[in-house]
Amino acid sequence: MTRICLTGCLVLSGAMLLVASDLDDAKKLYHSGKYEEAEALAAAQVERGIWNERWPRLLIHLQLTRGKYPEAKQVYEDAIRRYPTSLTLRMLGMEVLNYSNLPEEASEVKYQILQLLQASPTRYSSRDNLVAAGRYFAMRGEDGRKILEMFYDRVIDTDPQHTEAHVATAELALDKGDFKVAADTLQKALRFDKEDPRIHYLLARAWEPSDGEKASAALEKSLELNPNHQPSLIFQAEAAIDREQYQKAELLIRKILEINPRNQEAFALMAVLANLQGQYDIEAKMRQTALSSWGSNPRIDYLIGKKLSQKYRFEEGVKYQQKALEIDPNYTPASFQLAQDLLRLGSSEVGWQLAKDVANEDPYNVVAHNLMTLYDRTKDFSVLETDGIQLRMENRESLIYGQAVLDLLSEAKQVLCKKYDVEPRAPIIVEIFPQQKDFAIRTFGLPGGDGFLGVCFGRVITANSPASQGENPANWQSVLWHEFCHVVTLEKTKNRMPRWLSEGISVYEERQRNPAWGESITPLYREMMLGDELTPVSGLSGAFLTPPTPIHLQFAYFESSLVVEYLIERYGIDALLNILDDLADGLGIEDALARHAGSSERLDVEFAEYARRLANEFGPKADWSREGITENPTPEQLAAWVKKNPNSYWGLRQLAAVRIGEEEYEEALTLLETLDELGTFTGERGDPVMMLARCYRELNDTPQEIETLQRLIGMSSDSLSALRRLIELATANGKWDQVATYAEQVNAINPLITEGHTALATAAEQLEQPEQTLAALKALNRMDPIDPAEIDFRLAKVLMTLDDRPAAKHHVLRALEQAPRYRDAHRLLLKLQADATAENKSLGRPNSATNRERKEASNTSGDTNLNINSEPQTNQEATPATQPSSSGEAEPTSDGGNPSAETTEVSED
Repeated sequence: MTRICLTGCLVLSGAMLLVASDLDDAKKLYHSGKYEEAEALAAAQVERGIWNERWPRLLIHLQLTRGKYPEAKQVYEDAIRRYPTSLTLRMLGMEVLNYSNLPEEASEVKYQILQLLQASPTRYSSRDNLVAAGRYFAMRGEDGRKILEMFYDRVIDTDPQHTEAHVATAELALDKGDFKVAADTLQKALRFDKEDPRIHYLLARAWEPSDGEKASAALEKSLELNPNHQPSLIFQAEAAIDREQYQKAELLIRKILEINPRNQEAFALMAVLANLQGQYDIEAKMRQTALSSWGSNPRIDYLIGKKLSQKYRFEEGVKYQQKALEIDPNYTPASFQLAQDLLRLGSSEVGWQLAKDVANEDPYNVVAHNLMTLYDRTKDFSVLETDGIQLRMENRESLIYGQAVLDLLSEAKQVLCKKYDVEPRAPIIVEIFPQQKDFAIRTFGLPGGDGFLGVCFGRVITANSPASQGENPANWQSVLWHEFCHVVTLEKTKNRMPRWLSEGISVYEERQRNPAWGESITPLYREMMLGDELTPVSGLSGAFLTPPTPIHLQFAYFESSLVVEYLIERYGIDALLNILDDLADGLGIEDALARHAGSSERLDVEFAEYARRLANEFGPKADWSREGITENPTPEQLAAWVKKNPNSYWGLRQLAAVRIGEEEYEEALTLLETLDELGTFTGERGDPVMMLARCYRELNDTPQEIETLQRLIGMSSDSLSALRRLIELATANGKWDQVATYAEQVNAINPLITEGHTALATAAEQLEQPEQTLAALKALNRMDPIDPAEIDFRLAKVLMTLDDRPAAKHHVLRALEQAPRYRDAHRLLLKLQADATAENKSLGRPNSATNRERKEASNTSGDTNLNINSEPQTNQEATPATQPSSSGEAEPTSDGGNPSAETTEVSED
C-alpha cells in the first residue's frame, strides 16, 4: 500500500510539475504578445479539464485582450461553476459581463463578491484572493490607504515576490496620483520580475510627470518585451496626440484595433483625433462605437474629455465629464477632472466644491488633497478687479504692487485684444502665488513644475510671484504680458491652436512690447540654429513636451517666435489672423497654414532657410568655431589661441574672463571691445557686455560704464545689478528722471525689495511728483522698513501736499508713536493743527476739535506712546528715532524707531 501510494504521489507530483511548466510557458507567450499561441495552449488545457483555475483565468485574459467577449463569457460561466468561491475569477467575470454589455449581470456578480466576503472573510485569505479583494474595494472607492494596509501589504509581507500584489499597489497609487509610491513599488518588482511588460508600462506612467526620459525608456522596454501590449500602445498614442503627431497616433490606434477590434480606449482616442481635426460627426460615431461593447463604462467619456482638456479645450472636456457622471455619478476620476476643468475655466466656486467633495470621499487622492490644502492657504487672498479682469494675490503683495499688475493687464487687454480683434466672453482671472509649490499645485495638481513662470488655461492665468523665484527673478511684467497674449489667442481660436503657435505669438508679442523682453538670439541659439537642433515647424509642439535639457525647452520658445516673425514678415499680420480664424472654425493647423502660407513641407524648408540666415547675420565677422580650443586651457594657451585667431568669440570671451580674474582690466577691456565690434553682445546672463561694464568701472571710466550698462538693460529685462549701479550713478549726478526710470525697471523685476521703491520715492520727491511719491512710499510702508517713522513722516508730508490732511495727520501720528522725539514730525503736526484751526475760524466752526488736537500734540512732547489704534498701550518704551545735534536739538536719524506692527495701520490711503 505504501508503495502504491508513493508511486501515485510521484505520478501526481510529476503531472502537477508538467502542468505548472505548461502554465509558465503560456504566461510567457502572453507577456510576449503571442496571444494566438498562448490562447491555443490555454484553450487546450481548459478543454482537457485540468483542475487548476489559473488556466481558465489566463484564457479569459487572452480572449478579453483580443476582443473575443462572447467566448470569454462562455469560459467564465463554465469556470465559475467549477470554482464558485474564487474571488479572482469573479472579479474577472465582472469585466467579462461588462464587455458583453450585461451591466445588470455584472452588478449581480459585484454583489455576490460582497456577500462572500461578509459571510466568510477568513476563507479568502490566500494571496490571490487578497489581491482580488483589494481590487474589489478599490473599485468601490474605499480608502486607498486601508486597501494597501489590509490587502496588498499583507500579501507582500508574506511573499515579497508576488508580482500581482506589486502591480495592484502601483495601479492604486497611480489612480490616486501618488507617483512616488507607484515608482518605488514597481522598482522593487523589477528585482524579481523583469519580463512582465505591465511593470515597465506602469513605471512609464509613474515617471511621466517628473522624468520624461525615464518614462520613455520604460515604455520602450515594455514594447520590446511585448510589441502588442495594448496599454503601452495606448500610452504611445496619447503621447503622439500630445505632440500633435496625429498621423502617428492614428497608425498606433489602428495597430491596437488589429489586435483587439473592440478596444474601447482606441475608439475613444479616435474620437479625440476627430474632434481635434474638426470632424465632429466622426467624433460622435467613434464615441458610439467605443461604447458599443460596454455602454455603461464611464471611463470612455472621461478619457475623451481628459485628452481634450489637455489640449486646452476645457469647455468640451467639461461636457464629456458630465456625460461620464450621467453614466456613473460615483465615478471619482470624472468628478475630479470636472473640478479641475471648472477651476481652469474660472468657475471657482463649483470647481472648489467638487474638489472638496472628492478629497472628503477619497482621502488617498493626492492631487485632491493638494488642491484642498492650497485652497485653505489661498482662500483669503486679496481680490482686485478692473475692466473685466480679476486679480487674486497674497494680501501683502497686493498692497505693494497689485495696482501695477492691474495697470499692466489692462494695457495688455487694450493693446492685444485690439490687435487680434478679440472681445473676451467672460472675466479674466489672474492668480499670483508667492510660493512656487502653490503655483505648481494650482497649475499641475502636484508640486514640481520648475522652470514655469506662468501658465494660461484660456481665461485663467496662474503665475509665480517674484517672491518664489530666489535672488534673480524674471521680469514679472514680461511674464504677465506673455500669458495675457495666450488669453487673447486662445479666445480667438476657441482654444484650438497648437502649442508652438500659441507660445510663438506670445514670445513675439513680448518683443513687440519691449525689445528687452522675450527670447532673443544668443551664441548658443546660433549654434543650434545652424546645427541639427532646429526643429521643423511641423514638429514644433513636440519640442515642448520632452526636451532633453532646459536649454532645448527655451530654444523651442525662441524658435516658435521666429516662425511667427517669419509668417508676419513674409505674409503679413492679416495672414496670421486668418490662420487663427481658420483654427477657430475647426480647421487643422496644416490646412490653415496651407491656405495662407503654404504646405507644411514648404514651410519647413523656407523657415529653415530664414532661421539660418538670421543665425549667420548675428556676429557675421566673428569666428564662432570651438575647434582647437582645449577643454580647460591655461591662460598662456588661450592667449596664444587668440593671437592666432583674433576674432574667435569663445577664445576672446574666455581670455577676457581670465584677465578680469587677474585684475588685468586694460587687457580685458581690449578683448571685450573687440567682441563688441564683432557684434556679439546679447545681454543674457553672463554675457560679455557685463564684463565690459565692470572693466570701465574698475578703470574709472564712468561715462563708458553708464553707456554700457544702458545698453545692457536695453537688451535684458531682468538685470538687477546693472539697474542698481545705474541708480547709484544717476543719484550721484542728480539725474532724477533717470533714477525714476531705472527704479520702475527694478520694480518690474522685483517689487518686493525696497530698492526700487526707495529710489522712486526720492526721485519723485525731487521732481515734485506727489502722486508717484505717495505710491512709492505706501509700498515701502508695507515692507517692514528700517526707519518706519521716516516713511510715515514723508507720507504725511506728501499727503499734506495733496491736501489730504486727515490722512497726513494719521501718518504723522504714526511717526510720533514710533519716534516720540521726532522734532520735524512735531512741527508738521502743529502745522496741520494750525491749518485746521484757521480753516475752522474761516468757516465759523467751534474749536472743540482744535482743543482736542492741542491735547494730542501736547501728549507727544514727552516719552508717552501715542495710541492711534484706540487700544491699550503697554509700558514698553519706544526706541527713540532721534539723536542730539550739536545745537542741542533732537534731529531725526536714518535708523528710525521700531518697525510698526501690521495692526498699527488704520486705513489704506
